[in-house]
Amino acid sequence: MVRPEYSSPPEFFYNEDEAKKYVRNSRIRDIQSQMTERAIELLLLPDTPCLLLDIGCGSGISGMTLNEYDHFWIGIDISIHMLKAGVQNEATEGGDMILADMGKMMRFQPSIFDGVVSISALQWLCNWDRKSESPTLRLNTFFKWLYYCLKRGARAVFQFYPDSPQQIETLTNAAIKSGFGGGVVVDFPNSAKSKKYYLCLWAGSATITNMNEPVENEEEDMITQERRRSNKKTKKIIKKNKEWILKKKEQRRKKNLEVKRDSKYTGRKRKTRY
Repeated sequence: MVRPEYSSPPEFFYNEDEAKKYVRNSRIRDIQSQMTERAIELLLLPDTPCLLLDIGCGSGISGMTLNEYDHFWIGIDISIHMLKAGVQNEATEGGDMILADMGKMMRFQPSIFDGVVSISALQWLCNWDRKSESPTLRLNTFFKWLYYCLKRGARAVFQFYPDSPQQIETLTNAAIKSGFGGGVVVDFPNSAKSKKYYLCLWAGSATITNMNEPVENEEEDMITQERRRSNKKTKKIIKKNKEWILKKKEQRRKKNLEVKRDSKYTGRKRKTRY
């Protein structure tokens, strides 16, 4: 199977049809949300609301997860179709979206962001889509403006899909050259299907004293995900009960999206099958 970044540039690959998949496919949404939660955990943020930058925000799945944690966010993406899908999906309730190429210079205010998350986007910078834009130039430009707009000591976490160990080294070296410190965290390292890579960086000389260990098994990961959903300061627990599910289904009906009919089983926990 050809990797998406090898087929065409991102602004063409993520067309209208591809954007619809990210809105309608529940499996894609669940995976993206779980990876965003893991990225938030690795950011080591304080219990207060923060301003975060979402790089490659797409249809806003990661942004909606940031909303659940009461953070404010600004997202950038190169695909106009993905951004339109995010607006249609009401993902911008807690943030703003900008049409932009992360490989080109961005003019954010200096030291404005408390952290950065990026899901499934970083590997696109390693492609040579145009003769005038080499991957080396784009990587250096990207990490340069990113370092400039991050607060000193703030972290940036990138979930990405490397195609080789050499690509991991290229990305890490480009970040270090721009002033970042950090390294790669690998979740489920022994699983070919579930393995996930996170490039964890921090800006400035501040050191990380509590970097979380990689997740070793899926059962442990499920437990930590439930813990992360609880806000320690406000004791606010996010519960997707029947009332919440019915509200979301009604919102989708108003958008003329396909929704399963309501029943007496709606919102009930399914029994474990063996």
